[in-house]
Amino acid sequence: MANRDKLEHPHSHTELCEEGSNLYASALRMGRIARHEVESAPCLLDLALLHPDPDDAQWLRPVPPVTALTQLVSPIEREIQERRRLTLALADAFEPFMAISAQDPQTTHAITVLEGFHRINATLDRATAECTDELLTLQPGSGRTPDLLEDALRRIEPLVSREVRMRTLYQHTARHHPSTLAYVERVAPYGVEFRTLEETIERLIIVDRSVAFIPARRDRQVALELRHPGLVEYLAGVFDQFWRQAVPWDDEVPYETSHDGISGVQRSIAKLLVEGHVDEAIARRLGMNVRTCRAHIAKLAAALGSGSRAQLGYLIAQSGMLDQDR
Repeated sequence: MANRDKLEHPHSHTELCEEGSNLYASALRMGRIARHEVESAPCLLDLALLHPDPDDAQWLRPVPPVTALTQLVSPIEREIQERRRLTLALADAFEPFMAISAQDPQTTHAITVLEGFHRINATLDRATAECTDELLTLQPGSGRTPDLLEDALRRIEPLVSREVRMRTLYQHTARHHPSTLAYVERVAPYGVEFRTLEETIERLIIVDRSVAFIPARRDRQVALELRHPGLVEYLAGVFDQFWRQAVPWDDEVPYETSHDGISGVQRSIAKLLVEGHVDEAIARRLGMNVRTCRAHIAKLAAALGSGSRAQLGYLIAQSGMLDQDR
């Protein structure tokens, strides 16, 4: 019977259930309570709120609340004091290392792996919110989706009032992307500078030349947060080199066509073909979809009179079209 009641009234050894509370109150009012009445509330005995009546074993007498509370709280207070003592001991043990860490910049985490869009975006939000001087962004591809552009807009709005210099590099193909055009039109009046290149490296964000973010996986679910001064300085130099070669957003892209009818885009594709890149990689490097890339390859093959992919590479090398890029 008692075992069944324990299952029907489950509670821990440190918890007084509602039924136990009512029985304890009744015992205090009456001065005692029959033993069989508390079989359904074992918490009363577990918490030592009742003790046997010395005159009659069939009855239990209540322990005064003040006494019961003192008995229950004392071990908790001892545990708290012990944990405080342990906390102070750990703090004392680590204090010398904290001093070393504060003095030695080499202890800064040089590379942190960020996994998942949520953590990547949260870290980017925190870094850009702390930006005080310069924000550099390199965005490859033909354009960004509206939701990504909204995220970017949300991040840079607070920087405008702080007069942070912001420069963004896109690829030429982004000039024809509606969402990117709308974004540039919206933020350019606030001093954000834009330029475009035909070919860039992967995505890159640099904040105050002190922290940089790069993707670590093609699906961009993993990114690296870089804080090593040498790495960040190197990447900032790469960005500056791209920036000097890029075309300002308001200028017309010089899509020149040579005398043999081959455009600058097709020469870039030819260069990557000769280097051994497949269509998908070429499209990604030039910020266009694969179908557009293959259409340019077809035009290139027609202009050179190529009948196969292998022959196309040979004809590109023989034509001298890449000599002007050297």
